[in-house]
Amino acid sequence: MKMIEVKSYRDLTVWQKSMDLVVRCYQLTSQFPKTEIYGLSSQIQRAAVSIPANIAEGKGRNYLGDYIRHLSIANGSLKELETHLLIVERLEYIKQEELKILLNKCEEIGRMLHSLIEKLSQKKK
Repeated sequence: MKMIEVKSYRDLTVWQKSMDLVVRCYQLTSQFPKTEIYGLSSQIQRAAVSIPANIAEGKGRNYLGDYIRHLSIANGSLKELETHLLIVERLEYIKQEELKILLNKCEEIGRMLHSLIEKLSQKKK
């Protein structure tokens, strides 16, 4: 299998999938009650946006340790997003099928972040 050269954070599949997740989260929150505009809608959007933003910022840093730290922050934001989505389910703002799709996307991104962190950590040693 041919390795794709990563010239930019935009070449990273994990960044691309994170961007897709952001769009899905904005689509979801647009359907929430207006009373949630400064509550869960804002929290979900902020957490979702933080994932690709931290991947990009870390990739743009000059030091490998900074990159790994930003990937860890992205992973933390991912877990925060998952928690918000589970709260949304309890409030019955989301259908089970949609929640399952979003949580599967979160799990996939989480695995990718973990793998990238592990590979970079090995490189750092």
